[in-house]
Amino acid sequence: MIRVLLADDEGMIRSALAALLRLEDDIDVVAECADGREALEEAQRLLPDVCLLDLEMPHLDGVEVAERLKRTTATRCVIVTRHARPGVLRRALASGVAGFLPKSRGADEVAAVIRRVAAGARYVDPEIAADALTDERSPLTDRELDVLRAGAQGQTTGQIARALLLAPGTVRNHISSVLTKLGVQTRQQATRMAEERGWL
Repeated sequence: MIRVLLADDEGMIRSALAALLRLEDDIDVVAECADGREALEEAQRLLPDVCLLDLEMPHLDGVEVAERLKRTTATRCVIVTRHARPGVLRRALASGVAGFLPKSRGADEVAAVIRRVAAGARYVDPEIAADALTDERSPLTDRELDVLRAGAQGQTTGQIARALLLAPGTVRNHISSVLTKLGVQTRQQATRMAEERGWL
């Protein structure tokens, strides 16, 4: 049996998919989780073969859960999402995710992907992969992205500087460069654009 943990903050989708997967002879849904933190804790406790993780969940998103699990377990992770932005796919693959597919796929297709991933293969939805190949790369440097991440919750320049061990003037220079490159007026607009394009 392939032991699967299912995590999605939308209760109806989570319970419906769990019920359909339980109809498969070789799949056992061992846990249903409503947010990223619960998914991480249950996965570390139960050590399922595969975690099927919604991308957008409270507390931790699916990619963050996958990144943390990779450090501590052999569990393989599949990300499902309603909004499959190419930048997010790159971030997911860089974090070691083994599968990536849109929520529009049927339960039989999801089960087939679970089997492939459990057997050691990787799977990326062909349409998402094609979009990722044609999508623009981030014009921002790694350090500029670090500054946006560190200030994503509205932190001050001083707080960002302390978090990244930089001088406040250096942080201001990075922010100015980001705004110029992205053609926006505020750090909040830059952060939103970077998130939408999957650069963060």
